[in-house]
Amino acid sequence: MQAGMSSRLGMSVVVACCLLILSPWAVISVNPSLNDDVLGLIVFKADIQDPEGKLSSWDEDQDNACNFVGAKCNPRNNRVVELNLDGFSLSGHLGRGLVQLQFLRKLSLARNNLTGSISSSIVGMENLRVLDLSENSLSGMLPNDFFQQCGSLKSVSLSNNKFTGAFPGSLGSCPMLESLNVSSNLFSGVLPDSLWSLSELSVLDLSDNSFDGEIPAGIGGMYNLRTIGLRRNGFSGIIPDGIGNCFLLRSIDLSENDFTGSLPGTMQKLTLCTNLNLQVNSLDGDIPDWIGKMESLEVLNLSGNRFSGGLPSSLGNLKALQVLDLSWNGLTGSLAESLHGCSSLLEVDFSHNSFTGDVSSGIFGSKLLMGSLPRLQMLDMSSNYFSGGIPSDFRDMTSSLLSLNLSNNSLAGSIPTSIGSLKALNFLDLSVNRLSGSIPQELGQAISLRELRLQKNQLSGSVPSSIGTCLPLTTLILSDNYLVGTIPVEISKLANLQFVDLSFNNFSGELPKQLANLAHLLNFNISHNHFQGELPLGGFFNTISPYSVSGNPALCGAAVNRSCPAVLPKPIVLNPNSTDATSGPLPDTPGHKRIILSISALVAIGAAAVIVIGVIAITVLNFQVRSSASRSAAAFALSAGDDFSHSHTTDADSGKLVMFSGEPDFSTGTHALLNKDCELGRGGFGAVYRTMLRDGRAVAIKKLTVSSLVKSQDEFEREVKKLGQIRHSNLVAMEGYYWTPSLQLLISEFVSGGNLHKHLHEGSGGSVLPWNERFNIVLGTAKALAHLHKMGIIHYNIKSSNVLIDSKSGEPKVADFGLARLLPMLDRYVLSSKIQSVLGYMAPEFACRTVKITEKCDVYGFGVLVLEVVTGKRPVEYMEDDVIVLCDMVRGALEEGRVEECVDGRLQGEFPTEEAVPVVKLGLICTSQVPSNRPDMAEVVNILELIRCPSEGQEESS
Repeated sequence: MQAGMSSRLGMSVVVACCLLILSPWAVISVNPSLNDDVLGLIVFKADIQDPEGKLSSWDEDQDNACNFVGAKCNPRNNRVVELNLDGFSLSGHLGRGLVQLQFLRKLSLARNNLTGSISSSIVGMENLRVLDLSENSLSGMLPNDFFQQCGSLKSVSLSNNKFTGAFPGSLGSCPMLESLNVSSNLFSGVLPDSLWSLSELSVLDLSDNSFDGEIPAGIGGMYNLRTIGLRRNGFSGIIPDGIGNCFLLRSIDLSENDFTGSLPGTMQKLTLCTNLNLQVNSLDGDIPDWIGKMESLEVLNLSGNRFSGGLPSSLGNLKALQVLDLSWNGLTGSLAESLHGCSSLLEVDFSHNSFTGDVSSGIFGSKLLMGSLPRLQMLDMSSNYFSGGIPSDFRDMTSSLLSLNLSNNSLAGSIPTSIGSLKALNFLDLSVNRLSGSIPQELGQAISLRELRLQKNQLSGSVPSSIGTCLPLTTLILSDNYLVGTIPVEISKLANLQFVDLSFNNFSGELPKQLANLAHLLNFNISHNHFQGELPLGGFFNTISPYSVSGNPALCGAAVNRSCPAVLPKPIVLNPNSTDATSGPLPDTPGHKRIILSISALVAIGAAAVIVIGVIAITVLNFQVRSSASRSAAAFALSAGDDFSHSHTTDADSGKLVMFSGEPDFSTGTHALLNKDCELGRGGFGAVYRTMLRDGRAVAIKKLTVSSLVKSQDEFEREVKKLGQIRHSNLVAMEGYYWTPSLQLLISEFVSGGNLHKHLHEGSGGSVLPWNERFNIVLGTAKALAHLHKMGIIHYNIKSSNVLIDSKSGEPKVADFGLARLLPMLDRYVLSSKIQSVLGYMAPEFACRTVKITEKCDVYGFGVLVLEVVTGKRPVEYMEDDVIVLCDMVRGALEEGRVEECVDGRLQGEFPTEEAVPVVKLGLICTSQVPSNRPDMAEVVNILELIRCPSEGQEESS
């Protein structure tokens, strides 16, 4: 019986759901015993997903909804007056069930994943006072009559959604509205005039949208306004004088817009204002002296404008001021004693102005430093014209100062030893000055230091070993100084180090082998010094860039392409006075010393002699090989064969030439291979030349430079023939090969459009690749790799210079595939040194011998290539004092919601966001650190095709 009743009630809900579409009031006639609130909430629940079962208590058998989780009732009539489902992890869309809640006063569905659009009929607003739909994924335009019946509405929050279009003009129908927050959406256009007539409004936040137009003078009628946020929009014009009539304003954020003109004098009446943020606009003129009358100010940010002149002395009246940012303006003069009354300052930024004067007589003057700024945490005076020396007395700043930046000035003298007393300091930048003397040992006492930048000074002496006590250190930049000595082994204790630049100094000696244990290194630049010996083995140093070690003639190792001399065991010399019973004393020989060599010593000497003779013999043989290589190349055009029918083999001097289709008919001889004018480029495996057949068809010839690692002729030919059988429209076709023991050539089709690297980074022909061509290149490359993987071949060498562009069709063609199959002696470490040019493309598993190299390595390289194509940036870019890793940069932008900013700026917005953003995300997925998290290339092709034609994917899924 109970089951039957439940079934009947379930049927009632189904019928009710249908009737709700026609008339929400018709459901009463279906089941008069079913409470409207219960029915409305059950219908609402039917339209959403509840993965965590938070709404499991919502039961249609209840007499009322007062026991429903998230619901609150009026005890007089047991009707729902509040519904709060914040953070319930709900998804789905807002149906019409909520319209049944006739007594609802507050609706809060914040921090869920609700999608779709909303209409004015979803929630009856006649009695609604609070509406909070923030932090969801709602989208679409708000209907113009959305606020038509909102006479009781006091608070609306639609922030952090995806709403688009103009804001509804019906907002003026909400005379009681006190708070409006629609920040972080995609709203655009001019705001409705009715907004500025809402005299009860106290909080207005329109930040992070695309609104434009000017702020009308009518803002002066919003007497109750306490907070106004217009950050990151397109507002323009002047700041109206009427803003000074909003006497209750506490916070003003008009940053990152296009406001112009000077600050209106009426703002001095806003004596209750604590936060004034006008950064990144086009405001100009002097900073007015009346600014000191805004005595409640705690934050004053005027950075990124066009203010000029000096600092007003009235700044000292702002005793509550905690953050002062005047950076990136045209301010001049000295700091003098302008801030002597600002005893509450925590952060001060004067950077990128034209201030002058002795740094120790300004903010570091005695009245400030000695007890006046005990709480100062950040001080940035960089990129000005300050002179003088760094003061030596920091006194009460020792436990508070976190960041000190005095870079890009004209400071002289030495680095004071008192820097070490700043126990909380984590960022110190004194670069690009005229500092001299040595780096003080006391610097090691700054045990919280994370970044130390001292480049481009005149520092001398050695690096103090005490630096090893700064365990949090991640960045150490000491380049362009006169530093000498060896690198202290204590640096290897800094386990968090990521960026080290010691270039352009006079360092010498060997690098500590323990540096290879630094697991987080991303850059270690020691170029242009006097280091010697072998580079550390393992870890980061297995893939270090040749640029980072250049200019050290005595260094050896794979990165500098210079082999280290062999270390021979020293011969063992017996003590002539030894009484070892096994040997016994030997009689003296007149005229000779009693030095007797053991058998092992004789063996060692003999081995050394053999090695010397071997080296001489190899040198002679190499000379002969070079001369025979020339003869072999000359004979290259003389012999031919069809691999699938016959092949012509000559003697050892002429070599063997095999063409996979037709007879070779070269119009040129040896000079086409050896002439520098015909060279197309060089890579890790060899140089590539262009030559012509007599029929006018061009071919590319790769001359392998790893002959000593090539397998036997039979195995070499077998592998090349396999590669010759691979045919795909996005792969460069292998046409044939040439073999002698000392010279191997690979012949392939010639692609005339140049490589992708030149198109992206060298502006081929002054043109910029449009988005559609970039997408086609990504898709074509993915298809090529998918085909290779289907044939069981790993490319190993994915990079933009190996993606060629057909000048006729514009299609990409992937080159240099499968070459590692020809070289069985290349393990991953030797391989990585042979293809140093792929730095940034190489999957992390290359650094670990125990992890199997699979097709997922190609997927990683492809992911980096995708990001390179979309952003137009190189995988790794070496800046003057920093290294930018493309994957990390894009991943950080995605996490901060700035992924669209990563798209190549040269496209000037001429790209579809709905394609670019998913492609970027796909690139990041392909570069996952865990190989199993990367998709297969076949899956990548499918995803790209869905991104290009989403409607087709939907049709297939349906």
